[in-house]
Amino acid sequence: MILYGLKTCDTCRKALKAFPNAEFVDVSMTSVPEGILDRAISQFGDKVLNTKSTTWRGLDETERGKDPKALLIAHPKLMKRPLISEGDALYLGWDKDTQAALLG
Repeated sequence: MILYGLKTCDTCRKALKAFPNAEFVDVSMTSVPEGILDRAISQFGDKVLNTKSTTWRGLDETERGKDPKALLIAHPKLMKRPLISEGDALYLGWDKDTQAALLG
């Protein structure tokens, strides 16, 4: 299992606490692999963008209109967190559905 997120994100910390043996990738230091990013955008669409973040609020309308992949490459902190890769499955966020799917 790999968790992609930010080490300063409380939600990521909660997910990591539930899976202490998971590999954690801080997206502010290491980018999400392109294949995973493509799959996440294909599966979740625009939901992969955290439109409530300070990074998003700092973007002008032209930037916000860009392709989600281009935005995430330019601004990795825009990703909704965490993005969890478990085998062939991807999960976005740490809501009750994700917790039920991963914790049983």
